Amino acid sequence: MDPKSVVKQYSNGEVTVVWRASLCQHAGHCVRGLPAVFNPKLHPWIQVEHATTDAIVKTVQTCPSGALTILSHATQPD
Repeated sequence: MDPKSVVKQYSNGEVTVVWRASLCQHAGHCVRGLPAVFNPKLHPWIQVEHATTDAIVKTVQTCPSGALTILSHATQPD
């Protein structure tokens, strides 16, 4: 499998963070904005249990490439 085609999902029970490797430009907005959740030195690198849903959503919205998106419980994956 091509590493660029990787799509990962991380849920806290309220929302799911979806990360699409093929879109990621490594701008670092997520890491700088919420390092307790987005830490590329850890595995998995996204640990949604370390922040509130609101903080996660706000940080994901800063992703300039769209590699990070949010699914709410009412939203189905595409």
